[in-house]
Amino acid sequence: MILPPTLTQYRTLIVEGHEGLGRAHLMAELAHLGFEVRHMPPFLHHLDPALPYRELLAGPGRLAVDGRLVAELVYGPLRRGRSRVTWIQALDLAETVAERDGAMLHLTTTSGHARGAEVVEAATAYARAFRTLAQHVPVVTLDVGEPGRPIRAPASRPSQLWPNPGQLTVG
Repeated sequence: MILPPTLTQYRTLIVEGHEGLGRAHLMAELAHLGFEVRHMPPFLHHLDPALPYRELLAGPGRLAVDGRLVAELVYGPLRRGRSRVTWIQALDLAETVAERDGAMLHLTTTSGHARGAEVVEAATAYARAFRTLAQHVPVVTLDVGEPGRPIRAPASRPSQLWPNPGQLTVG
């Protein structure tokens, strides 16, 4: 897997979006680049979902976090009718990541897997969420595709998704 050179300019990366082998390969490659890879617990903190992120981001060094906060913004409303994460918490995280010379990585896939209604709704919700977050933190969109293929920009999207200098799609 060949990572875009733009990722090396960041000290902090929060990885959100598509789950699967492409994501696992990406996290392994980030570790090879010198990022300390951390995985968020599978369940959110019951009182303050952003607490584990704030604790991690307070530390030193290059950090890549396999996150779940944006996923809760996306899947909470789809599966439970509401999110346990507020937009204030998500925007606070985005600003903290930006202050730590970081970016949010929005993982997508154009693989040929069957696309159910929830998958399509989730992709739309992720795009909306990252469009909002890009106003506070750089967002890099990566297509993790099929295993063994290099990471690339999504083929069906333009190079610049939104008119925001912090939003970047890597090709």
